[in-house]
This record gives sequence, C-alpha cells and structure tokens, in this order.
Amino acid sequence: MEKKDRAIKDKRYEDKHKAERKAKCMVWGTSVPREKAEEINEFLKKYGYTKVQLIEAGYNALIEQAAENDTDLAKIMDGYDDFFGFEGIDKKKTE
Repeated sequence: MEKKDRAIKDKRYEDKHKAERKAKCMVWGTSVPREKAEEINEFLKKYGYTKVQLIEAGYNALIEQAAENDTDLAKIMDGYDDFFGFEGIDKKKTE
C-alpha cells in the first residue's frame, strides 16, 4: 500500500510541475547506434564526463568549425567590434 501512495504523490507532483520542467529543459528523442553509444558511455564513465558536457563540448567545437568559414560568426565569437576606421573621425571631432 505504501508504494501505491508514493506513486500517487509522485504522479501528482509530476503533473503539477510538468510545464515548469518543459520550460526549463528540452529532451531530444534521438538514437545512436548501440556500438557507438556504448563506446561513448565508456569514454564518459572513464573520464568522468556527463552527457550534457559531451553535448556542450561538441556544440562549441562545431561553432568553432563553422566560424572558420563564417567571418561574421567568428567576429561575434571573438567579441570583435569593427570600430576601426572610425578612430580618425572621433579624433577630428575632439580637435
């Protein structure tokens, strides 16, 4: 009986907080071939990484790779503002 009561409480909690959870996180229902998934899991366990860290590192690596071919993206990533060329104009105004 105790397990049933707990299950009912858990269900109520989940139903109550479902929208909050969906707004906070996203779950991707994707599949990876079993052999590759086992290889990845073994690596993560061996070195103490999480799947979230794997995704973030992969995303950052892909951004870097994309920036090599996209100058605008590279400027944004480097925090580069194209203000050169305006220095002379500002200097003339102050003289």
